[in-house]
Amino acid sequence: MRSVATILIPDNYSTVELGADLALLRLASPAKLGPSVRPVCLPRASHLFAHGTACWATGWGDVQEAVPLPLPWVLQEVELRLLGEAACQCLYSRPGPFNLTFQLLPGMLCAGYPAGRRDTCQGDSGGPLVCEDGGRWFLAGITSFGFGCGRRNRPGVFTAVAPYESWIREHVMGSEPGPVFPSQLQKPQSGPWEPREENCTFAQPECGKAPRPGTWPWEAQVTVPGSTPCYGALVSDRWVLAPASCFLDSPHDFETWRVLLPSRPEEERVARLVAHENASRDFASDLALLQLRTRVNLTAAPSAVCLPHHEHYFLPGSHCRLARWGRGGARGRAGPRTGWDGRSGTHAGGRIDPSLLISLPELAPGSSAQLEAQLLNGWWCHCLYGRQGETVPRPGDPPHLLCPAYQEEEEAGLCWKDSSWSLLCREEGTWFLAGYRTLSDGCLRPRAFSPMQTHGPWIRHVTQGAYLEDQLTWDWGPEGEETEKQTCPTHTEHGVPVVAAVSILTPRLCHCLYPGILTPGTFCVLYSEGQEDRCEVTSAPPLLCQTEEGPWVLVGMAVRGNRELFAAIGPEATWISQTVGEAHFLHLGGSSYWSPEGSDLCPQDLAGSASSPKVTALLLLLLLAPLIPR
Repeated sequence: MRSVATILIPDNYSTVELGADLALLRLASPAKLGPSVRPVCLPRASHLFAHGTACWATGWGDVQEAVPLPLPWVLQEVELRLLGEAACQCLYSRPGPFNLTFQLLPGMLCAGYPAGRRDTCQGDSGGPLVCEDGGRWFLAGITSFGFGCGRRNRPGVFTAVAPYESWIREHVMGSEPGPVFPSQLQKPQSGPWEPREENCTFAQPECGKAPRPGTWPWEAQVTVPGSTPCYGALVSDRWVLAPASCFLDSPHDFETWRVLLPSRPEEERVARLVAHENASRDFASDLALLQLRTRVNLTAAPSAVCLPHHEHYFLPGSHCRLARWGRGGARGRAGPRTGWDGRSGTHAGGRIDPSLLISLPELAPGSSAQLEAQLLNGWWCHCLYGRQGETVPRPGDPPHLLCPAYQEEEEAGLCWKDSSWSLLCREEGTWFLAGYRTLSDGCLRPRAFSPMQTHGPWIRHVTQGAYLEDQLTWDWGPEGEETEKQTCPTHTEHGVPVVAAVSILTPRLCHCLYPGILTPGTFCVLYSEGQEDRCEVTSAPPLLCQTEEGPWVLVGMAVRGNRELFAAIGPEATWISQTVGEAHFLHLGGSSYWSPEGSDLCPQDLAGSASSPKVTALLLLLLLAPLIPR
């Protein structure tokens, strides 16, 4: 270790993005030169390094983004190729999220690969980039900065040393021995390797390519003796990501474990399992990585899925699909068509004995993977499941949850109570593993998935090869309204806007439950279990029902001060038409549900017992509404 006597910095240095990122340090005492300690050669201002030259960078920085160099801190090296100015500027001229671009300045040098994967990283700054010429090693560049580490189309940026020959000579004049500036042996000719800006092509992701939705080439089926198969995803040529809950109680006899990958006739063997440190305590960390004994050739049929970086922002409206995940993801459970709420696929009759449910044939494996979804706005998702007054994560910050709205589920009649799924979202033809959902109770809407963004550093640290990809789509709307800071509304007399699933009760049952209260033109509803307290009714929320043909109809408005009673819209159709003129009415079919006929047939135990557990088992048998209410 040697003390530093003086540090010299160029007068025009301010930040790394503006260049001149170099310094001269004068040692307090001279270094002892010998076979293992020698000065590097410095290039003259006229020295030209050929584009495409293979050079070497060394350092003790992170081995990948957010992955520190482990003990005993052995000096690392990486081979990088020099990129010409036009090629580098072309790559950095492509906008990214927040319209991120970069202007390459004189005195800067780029080295790396359009495909990424190899790069210097945080902690390497100041280290050398050396290139060989005629048996001598020249200090071509000084590690300066980069956008992430090893990201596709984002090569590392170095300070070019040659332009600073005069500055270096000026400040070390009289030093013994002085710096060495050997003459360049051969001037390179500018060759065809450097792409022109006008025909510059960008490297495409090596992950996330599927022949068609539902046929996932990264789907991995893990079998452990004595357990049902567990589904996960191939994230690199040697690692599979899956729920840790599949394996926490399994003996770690990896000799008997097998992994089946698409289009691979032979099963893969498992070398080890790395569970997330919070897997047994935190639902959002229910993850494990399984290392395969042999590497998989990703140029063949199996391929890896893309994973999102920490700052990835899945846009509202992103097109997503389901994929099998964990146990039970191959099929869902169907149920009775009548009385279902419009999204959950479960009967909205509250606490009903499961034996009363009528099961339809189970879905064929993989059919649910065809369910299409669009992501909801992050504000809605966060505030529905978050706390009042809580700040909504802004784009660039990992979300707490992802909420997809599925369109085909009304037809499929799915309830996910016994299933677990992963959420795949597509950007410019590339599929990302955006989130996952393990077994849970209830069928509330919208579905909430744990986001994968927060686990990128852990996956990268363990695998050192998983495909974490930059965001490919970033049209966040005019004037960036999606980036505005938002908070969840506080609890007021008007409540928080939420959605609750309900079922419309038959007139006879409604009259029995609310004797003397039900007036003409009024009907009542029953909330699904756990949703009774989700709606404030002082603002008269609407009751929307979906017809079997698909359109949603405004059926009623809540009677002020009551959660269960609604004033019917149908009887006011004439008045609405005369007043509005262009209102659209649909014929719902079925019998009128706001007439309290049969009021003298009320069972004795039902009168005034809307919330009594004794009556809930009878409600399913009495629900006759032909609609799908929310």
